[in-house]
Amino acid sequence: MKILVVGNGGREHTLCWKLAQSAQTDKIYCAPGNAGIASMAECVDIGVSELDKLADFAEKEGIGFTVVGPEAPLCDGIVDVFQKRGLKVFGPDKEAARLEGSKNYAKQFMFKHNIPTGKAASFDDAAPALEYVSKKFADGAEGIVIKADGLAAGKGVCVALEETEALDFVKSCFDGAFGGAGSKVLVEECLFGEEASILAFTDGKTIVPLVSSQDHKRAYDGDEGPNTGGMGAYSPAPVIDDAMMARIKTEILDNFLAGIKEEKLNFHGLVFVGVMVTDAGPKVLEFNVRFGDTEVQAVMRRFEGDLLDTMIKTVDERLSEAELTWSKEPAVCIVLASGGYPVSYKKGYEISGLDEAAADGAIVFHAGTAEKDGKIVNTGGRVLGVTARGVNIKEAIDKEYKAVDKISWQDCFCRKDIAYRALAREK
Repeated sequence: MKILVVGNGGREHTLCWKLAQSAQTDKIYCAPGNAGIASMAECVDIGVSELDKLADFAEKEGIGFTVVGPEAPLCDGIVDVFQKRGLKVFGPDKEAARLEGSKNYAKQFMFKHNIPTGKAASFDDAAPALEYVSKKFADGAEGIVIKADGLAAGKGVCVALEETEALDFVKSCFDGAFGGAGSKVLVEECLFGEEASILAFTDGKTIVPLVSSQDHKRAYDGDEGPNTGGMGAYSPAPVIDDAMMARIKTEILDNFLAGIKEEKLNFHGLVFVGVMVTDAGPKVLEFNVRFGDTEVQAVMRRFEGDLLDTMIKTVDERLSEAELTWSKEPAVCIVLASGGYPVSYKKGYEISGLDEAAADGAIVFHAGTAEKDGKIVNTGGRVLGVTARGVNIKEAIDKEYKAVDKISWQDCFCRKDIAYRALAREK
C-alpha cells in the first residue's frame, strides 16, 4: 500500500518511521517532508494548506491511505476534501476539528458532555474581557488562563499569576498578536496540579487510550521562559498511575466518545487530551485533534504494534479489533532548538554529529531541517527531537543526553532537565 503523510515536522518524521515498519506499507510519500524524512520517504513539494493539490496527488499516485500530521489542514477541512473523492484519510473532518480549532467550542463541548474542566467565559471584545479579568483577581484568584480562541501554533496561551500579565495578554490578543485567532478570547480558571498528555484513538464507536506522556512547554530549565511547541517529553508519566488512568477513561474519554456520538461528529482519528491532575481529580485543559509533536516521539518509541493497521481499523470503524502493545521501557524525547527560539533565530547553520548520536542508540527525528549542498542545516525553531529508551527513566535520560551532546550547530540549545518530575519520583 502507498501511504501519504502530510506535514514536515518531528511528528511526521516519527509517523513515517513507524508506518514504514508495517508489512502493509509498500512506499511512503511525505508532503512536504524534511531532510530526515527524505531518508525513508519520498518528499513531495506540496504545502500542508494546499488541500486540493494533496488530493490530486493522492489520486494520481494511487495512495491507499493518508495520515495528516498538523492541526491546520485538519481544521481547514482536508478530511472533507479527501473523503469527497473516496480517499481514505486518518483524522477528524472540519466540524470535528473545531475541538482544537476553537477553544470556546471545545469548552462548551466539555460543559455539555460532563467532562471535568475549569470554569471559563469567552469574549469578543477587549473591554469586557479586561473587566472580567480584573474582577477575578480582585475576588482572590491565584491565577488566570487566557487563550486565543483559534489556532496560534501552541503560543496563544498565557498562564498569568499576576493581573498585569493577564491584562497585557488580553490586549495583545485583541491587538492582533495572533491574527484572527485572537479575535475572540477564552478566560479560564487556573487549575493547579501536575499536567499530563493522554492520546487516544477513536473511530466514533470505540475509544482506546495510548500510554501516558508528559511534555515540557516552557523554553528553559525549571519551566522558565515563554511557551513553545514543546521542548521535550517522556512516557510514561508517573502521575498517571493505573487508578488515575481508569478515572481518565471513565470521566473524560468515555464522555468524550459519548459527546461525539451525540453531536454526530465525523471523528476517525486521534484525540490528544491535555489533563491537569488536581486534588479534585483529572480535569481537561484542552483538546487537540492530532498527535502532539514531542509526545508522539516518546510514545511511538514504546509502541510495538502495527501503527498502519491500527489507523486503518480506526478509519474503518474496527478499532475494537486493533492490538496495541507497548514496551515497558520508558522513553524520553529531547528537542534541540535554534538559539533565540521561540522568538527570533537564524537559519542555515550546518548540523554536525547526527550519525554519532544515532550510533549511541538514540533515534533522531528531524523537525526544522533541510539539505543544502549535501549538508543538513537548520530551517526552523525546533530542529531535532532526540529519543531513547532505557530500563528506567534515569537510563533513558542518560542515553538521551549522551546522544544530544554529540549534535551541534551554531547557537543551538536544549533544556537540561527534561523528565525531572519522573526522575524525582523514581528516586
